[in-house]
Amino acid sequence: MRVDSVRKTKRTTTVRKHERGAYDRNTVYSIIDSTPLCHVSYIIDDWPYVTPTIQWREDNRIFWHGSSASRFLRQIADRPACLAVTHFDGIVLARSASHHSANYRSVMLLGTPESLIGKEKDRALESFMDSMFPNRWSQLRPMTETESKSTAVLSMVIDEGSAKVRTGHSVDEKDDYSLPIWAGIIPVIQQTGTPEPDPKNLPGLSTPEHVSEFKIG
Repeated sequence: MRVDSVRKTKRTTTVRKHERGAYDRNTVYSIIDSTPLCHVSYIIDDWPYVTPTIQWREDNRIFWHGSSASRFLRQIADRPACLAVTHFDGIVLARSASHHSANYRSVMLLGTPESLIGKEKDRALESFMDSMFPNRWSQLRPMTETESKSTAVLSMVIDEGSAKVRTGHSVDEKDDYSLPIWAGIIPVIQQTGTPEPDPKNLPGLSTPEHVSEFKIG
């Protein structure tokens, strides 16, 4: 039976500003599902690396994909990894330099990725495509065996981790509120623009609904 919180451990417990930490799956999943971008960190030959990539979630598993030739993807399967998803929501200006901050939503997950193969991998890729662009997979040219072999997909159970969220204005020293200094928030918003058709599209092709209505999150 799936518990309603990710596993809180010594490695994932929020120590500083602990009130910003969250472990319930509703918070964790909402942050993951609101952006496809993530960063995965791992160790190769005793040296740390961080790689940005695209992720998607199915229930309590998180997936990401890339080239089968990638040294990153070849070496992290069945080895410990850390995956992070972050939203930068705003810059917080305060009345003193030390109280300036940022508003954000973030998730950090720890686990051991596994590499998917065969039909399981193809099914995951189809699920990824259709989760972003409903029904697009069935409209595409079928993936060739060579294309499938050149694509790697990794998956990790969402088990050990935490979310961290900061919202609101600055928290200044009591006496500083009487100073004639502007304080506030500069919001940072990620949004999609108008789709740009490929100039090599066949004449008469209209923009599909799953493209024109696409939104981050």
